[in-house]
Amino acid sequence: MRLHRLEVAAFGPYAQRETVDFDALGADGLFLLHGDTGAGKTTLLDAVAFALFGAVPGARGQVKRLRCDLADADTVTEVALELTVQGHRLRIVRSPEYQRPKRRGDGYTTQQAKASLRWLGEVPEGQPAEGLTRIDEVSRTVQRLLGMNAEQFFQVVLLPQGEFARFLRADTTEREQLLERLFGTQRFADVERWFRELRTKRGRELESRRQSVREWLARFAQVAHEEPPEDAGRDWVADVRRRAAGDVAVAEREQREATAAREQAEAVLEQRRTASERVRRVRAAHESLAALERTAVERKEQAGELAAARRAVPVTGLAAEADRQRQRFERVRQAEETARQALTATGFTEVEAPVTVLRERAGMLREEAGALAGLVAEAEQQRHDRIRLRDLAETVTYAAAQATAIGEKLEGLPERIRELHEQRERAVEAEARTDGVTARRSELADTLADARELPALERAVTRAVRAENEATEAHLSAKATVLDLRERRLAGMAAELAGQLGEGEPCPVCGSAEHPAPASAAGGVVGEHEERAAAEREQEAERHRLAMATARQEAEGALATVRERVRGQSAEELAERLATVEAELAELTALARRRPKLDESVRAAETEYEELTAERARAERAAAKAEAERHALDERVQERQQRLDDARGTFTGVAERREHLVAVVRALDELAEACSARAAAEDRLAEQEAAVLAAAEQAGFDSVAAALAAARDDQRITELERALAEAEAAEAAAKATLAEPELAGVAPDDEVDVGSAKTAAEDARARAETAVATLRSASRRADELAELAQRFDAALAALAPAEEEFAELDALTDVVNGRGQNARRMSLRSYVLAARLEEVAVAATARLRSMSQGRYSFVHSDAAGSRGTRGGLGLDVLDDYSGMIRPAKTLSGGESFLASLSLALGLADVVAAETGGALLDTLFVDEGFGTLDGQTLDVVMDVLDELRAGGRVVGLVSHVEELRQRIPVRLRVRKSRTGSTLELEGGMLAA
Repeated sequence: MRLHRLEVAAFGPYAQRETVDFDALGADGLFLLHGDTGAGKTTLLDAVAFALFGAVPGARGQVKRLRCDLADADTVTEVALELTVQGHRLRIVRSPEYQRPKRRGDGYTTQQAKASLRWLGEVPEGQPAEGLTRIDEVSRTVQRLLGMNAEQFFQVVLLPQGEFARFLRADTTEREQLLERLFGTQRFADVERWFRELRTKRGRELESRRQSVREWLARFAQVAHEEPPEDAGRDWVADVRRRAAGDVAVAEREQREATAAREQAEAVLEQRRTASERVRRVRAAHESLAALERTAVERKEQAGELAAARRAVPVTGLAAEADRQRQRFERVRQAEETARQALTATGFTEVEAPVTVLRERAGMLREEAGALAGLVAEAEQQRHDRIRLRDLAETVTYAAAQATAIGEKLEGLPERIRELHEQRERAVEAEARTDGVTARRSELADTLADARELPALERAVTRAVRAENEATEAHLSAKATVLDLRERRLAGMAAELAGQLGEGEPCPVCGSAEHPAPASAAGGVVGEHEERAAAEREQEAERHRLAMATARQEAEGALATVRERVRGQSAEELAERLATVEAELAELTALARRRPKLDESVRAAETEYEELTAERARAERAAAKAEAERHALDERVQERQQRLDDARGTFTGVAERREHLVAVVRALDELAEACSARAAAEDRLAEQEAAVLAAAEQAGFDSVAAALAAARDDQRITELERALAEAEAAEAAAKATLAEPELAGVAPDDEVDVGSAKTAAEDARARAETAVATLRSASRRADELAELAQRFDAALAALAPAEEEFAELDALTDVVNGRGQNARRMSLRSYVLAARLEEVAVAATARLRSMSQGRYSFVHSDAAGSRGTRGGLGLDVLDDYSGMIRPAKTLSGGESFLASLSLALGLADVVAAETGGALLDTLFVDEGFGTLDGQTLDVVMDVLDELRAGGRVVGLVSHVEELRQRIPVRLRVRKSRTGSTLELEGGMLAA
């Protein structure tokens, strides 16, 4: 992947459209992006990320506020990026979602996010020639071409040093989270979760089987009425079943004996009951005949009463009907009198006229009332219209008053709306200035902290210089000692060689076998071991001097960096400026916080103005409409009133006159009907009285009164008939009983003992029932125990293989998840990540050894953590100077930067190879160079020079001054009140 051109507009701090030509910047393979703090250096990297993936890395991506507050309202926020990926050149344009002022009226509207991708050369197969315009399609296409997602891209192309410093010092959990995102090990996590879920499922099934065994055993014990022992099993179940079978045999024997005794006792009881029943029947028959003899006279009188009542039945029916006719005649006569009085009450005088005259007068008055029906409806409408006239008059008055009141409310609203708009504009301006003032406050606070740190840094430099001088003096002294010893050893070398000569051996100098005058030592002889020890002390002093020189350079570098940032300003001046800026920020913040409330107030005031204007218009229209309707209705009411006055006559209204006529007609009809009904009732009464007298004479009674006296009601007749019939039946039954052959010879005074036989039979029956119940209970208990024992055996048989299978699954799940027999405490996912981390460590070590001049190497550890915590992702450093492996946290600031940069580059190589992504020809390194001394910076720059080999472009983002002297091609970001701008700087400083 190679970047060609980047354009940003209204994005971040860039208010205008700014362009970055990466082809010009990357011509030398290395360029620098520098500028003041907060100018927008990192924003350019955010723009690259946003163009590709629609997101920005780190915490900045969580804010989702990408539009420049200083940009003009008509300037569209967008990022355009031209790049080449896998041989295809394309242009991507993206716009984020943001709020812009409405073009008409006040307020804001939401500008939706957009994205487009256009092919600048040959269109890839399967892609539309016109490009892509959907956001999701653009994102998927970019990710497919790059071969990596946004998270991987941010770690591989945009190397954030702070992130890798944290990764270098992170614990296992934090390091695992980053590696998971980069290497996509979710499938291994899914395997771990699958094992855990399967174990949980199988555990629940196993517990269900165990519970089933416990439940069957508990049910067996419940049926057996015994408490099972703790080790209850098949033996205890078999023993209980044997005892239950013995109980069944005993119950069967007892049931047979009790049944035989019961049968014998019941036979005796039955014989005695039969004899007792015969005596009872004979005694009852004699008693019944005696009782009938005593009531013979009474029964004769009842027979005579019954015969007379039956003859009087026809007379009583006709007499009852005559009474009803007499009552009906009286009712119709009273109704006739009431109707005559009602007609008189209406004012009608001819109440004694014949029925025909009454019906004729009623027809005439009915026609007159019918003619008034239509005018009654008009009278009712007249009443409603007069009410409507009053309502319309009130409506006109109310609407006019309402329109006037609304007009008074509208008078002050425009001025109030204007004031609210001014206040909101001030709040918007304050909100726009808040970020800039906040940045100034942060910058001043950092500068003040640096100013307050200057004395300590100056003292540190003084101490470092003093320590370096002392180390230099010690090294010079050690070096002089070595030179002195070496000179003394050379001076005594002849004596040393003479001391090694032997008789007849050739001299190593002249070759002679004779040694006439061997040299001798004039003073103390310096040996090889003394010279070697002095040389080692000299080398140690040299290393100490270099270390002190490095410490002095670091202290001076830190002091120079702080002085550059402070720029000669005193702490008092900076504190005073910071207080002024903080006061300004507090004022702007307070004003900006009012913006949402002011926005709501403006909208409420404008809404109120619109609503009141519309309401006033509605009130005016309502008043005019009501006045027009009232005038037209008043004319119709006056015209109708004349007709109604003519029709009502002497009455208060037409309805009252019609109601009077209707009442007279109704009274005439009722009187005519009453007169006719009274005449008919009188005729029917005379006919019925004659019929009653004839019926009494025919039944043999002297008079109607005698017939009515002999009459009885139906209940009494039924009672007499039943009493006579029962007496006859009782007499016949008693005689028939005494005539039965089986009762011959039975006297009514005989006695039979039934009680003792009944008591014996009940005792035998109770014993038999108890025996049967005991047998049934024992048999049922034995059957239930047999069935439960069978189920218990089946549950035990199914439990054993389930327990073995679960034990195997449980152990394997623990191993996969880094527990149990897993000695390294590494889960499957951690194991895979550990392998990836080992590859990263190997790739990063090559660069770290180069940057640290062969001193440091990364060491990957897969050992378990302390106190049994998970391991596998340990990352330490090997110090070749001491030969010891130590934690990365012990590295100094500069060493940590070298290590984190090496780790970032190594991880970038491994991730690119792992994902199979496109060749990454462009790489950005963001900050971190300020911690390096000049010598180390040379080494790092050599490594970065290696990165750009083969055509790769490396961009550095830093404000370190020395990098401006080293890198010939630079892009400077300038910050101003109107927004940041870009300036390309080239080649002059390189010379």
